[in-house]
Amino acid sequence: MKGQPGFFDLAERHDKLTQMRDPLVVLNSVVDWEAFRGDLAKMHEKERKSAAGAKPWDVVRMFKVLILQQTYNLSDEQIEYQIRDRLSFMRFLGLRMEDKVPDEKTVWLFRERLAEHKLTEKLFARFHEQLARRGFVTKGGQMIDATFVEVPRQRNSREENALIKEDAVPIEWGKGCNKHKLAQKDVCARWAKKGDETHFGYKNHVNVDDEHKLVQNYVVSDAAVHDSQVFDELLDHTLDENGDKRPVYADSAYRSKEQEEKLERAKIASQICEKGARNHPLTDEQKASNKAKSKTRVRVEHVFGTQAQMGGHIVRTIGLVRAAVKIGLMNLAYNMKRLGQLLRYGCKSVSSYPQLNCRRGAPIAA
Repeated sequence: MKGQPGFFDLAERHDKLTQMRDPLVVLNSVVDWEAFRGDLAKMHEKERKSAAGAKPWDVVRMFKVLILQQTYNLSDEQIEYQIRDRLSFMRFLGLRMEDKVPDEKTVWLFRERLAEHKLTEKLFARFHEQLARRGFVTKGGQMIDATFVEVPRQRNSREENALIKEDAVPIEWGKGCNKHKLAQKDVCARWAKKGDETHFGYKNHVNVDDEHKLVQNYVVSDAAVHDSQVFDELLDHTLDENGDKRPVYADSAYRSKEQEEKLERAKIASQICEKGARNHPLTDEQKASNKAKSKTRVRVEHVFGTQAQMGGHIVRTIGLVRAAVKIGLMNLAYNMKRLGQLLRYGCKSVSSYPQLNCRRGAPIAA
């Protein structure tokens, strides 16, 4: 009868979505999601006193929810709505029409547990093992840079800001009718000025390889931390296939006499742009050298540009710990998306984009 749903209607819609190059089909294909289960299961290791009550959501499915949220820049409320509304999201998560959907509170609590168990960096490293098995090891130079990640600006008085800078909190924020005010105040975020622009929030410091433009390492700090202060932490000392350390590319903010001496002792070739000084402008030779270095260094901006499209340059969390989880998930989601692009354009065995199925490695031991 016309208008009556058919038995294969849903399958036909899924097939059409695949033909229209649903990017989530690729994401599901290129990532070994089960490899994360061992780390994620640690959140539920606490012994249950009783078998009664609701059972916890599958940890891998909830992890995929967070990756969806980062990829499409959705709030907790919106990710619940979009999962209920979009067939592509449901298929990505392995949900049927009659299945329950995690609500916004469940998503928030799961992310809180990631922070509590300090799992974000472990998950990031776990995915790098998958990248290595596929042959995407670090090659070429290492590009180090940072970008601001804004948070909603706080309207504090000068006296309040002075206390916050001293790692203290105004007493009035925890008293009487203001007792809930502290929960809404980000006392970890800091102001910073770059050129004519002011920023409030945090920084995402990254080390990206110039061969594949994959984030190899990252550090999250408040916005006031100078880029050069986390340079050593980001620097990669591993040897390449020739037994050499990879050269490092960075802008002039990272250059200093002390830093150059460190790199020389570590036997890492410095491709950091030089900077002029008062009464000592750059020579034509130095300008030409900087231009040549920048042709490689600028590739890191492609990473930040993609993350900006994913909404990764603003977070709406309170505190450094929560911001670090969101930023870490953003770096991880970017790498997953980038892997799909690399395989799409570089894997000879791929017959077509929707059926992308390059061979996966063995599951990672927990």
